[in-house]
Amino acid sequence: MRTLISPSLPPFFFSLHLPTKPSLFSTALRASRYPPLTSPAAAALNNTNSHHRSSVSQRRELHTAASKPFSAPPPPGEIHVVVGPMFSGKTTTLLRRILSERESGRRVAVIKSDKDDRYCAESIVTHDGEKFPCWALPDLSSFKERFGLDAYRNRLDVIGIDEAQFFGDLVEFCREAADVEGKTVIVAGLDGDYLRRSFGSVLDLVPIADTVTKLASRCEVCGKRASFTLRKTEERETELIGGAEVYMPVCRSHYVSGQGVLETARAVLDASSSQRDATQRGLEATSSLSPLF
Repeated sequence: MRTLISPSLPPFFFSLHLPTKPSLFSTALRASRYPPLTSPAAAALNNTNSHHRSSVSQRRELHTAASKPFSAPPPPGEIHVVVGPMFSGKTTTLLRRILSERESGRRVAVIKSDKDDRYCAESIVTHDGEKFPCWALPDLSSFKERFGLDAYRNRLDVIGIDEAQFFGDLVEFCREAADVEGKTVIVAGLDGDYLRRSFGSVLDLVPIADTVTKLASRCEVCGKRASFTLRKTEERETELIGGAEVYMPVCRSHYVSGQGVLETARAVLDASSSQRDATQRGLEATSSLSPLF
């Protein structure tokens, strides 16, 4: 048979070039020169590279942040509360402070409740007739949008609030305006109603206010210091807009005695009214009967 192997080559030439199983020595040598990725040396190398990449990334972020314009938050503002009975000069005090702030170069705006339409719908008016333009609003939360957000942030320093007892969102508005937006807020309102109960949320401002001013009037009966408001009419709802025809400032003595007199008068009037109603119903019932023949 003719051989397939060239006669000039040894019989086992091709077997010498076949892949052989590596020896233990060569495997150990290769492992020492090229440690696997899971070895401590590779882990340390990876950690070093990762730390380097993290440092570079942080430097880039700091550089990017530094290149952006920085706007510091405004310094905290202030809250000043002015309270007292009717005819004690609350609006006059508010107006005086607002004018003083404006004369010092600060930009001002005044808000009042749209419920108060006694003198002028678009101005706060003192009992002496002094006026100042204002925003008449149903709530304080709508003021920013009505005034303009950009103008509110950048072109307003002082906010005056008159008849503050009528605003249900008074505390939230004042806290945000002073603490977050750096505004000075001057609040004027009744601290108590005609029954000497807390009126609205004006007194809730006391814990967060910088100053609280309690004004007094003059008792219309004796002329002494008056700290309370007496209602002279029969209406009993808490919110009743009115002036001297409805309310009068009184001292403690005449509030107690006057309130007693008013309660007695109201009881008599209620009894008389009930008696009149009963008499009227009796007459109507009698007239509705058919005559007997």
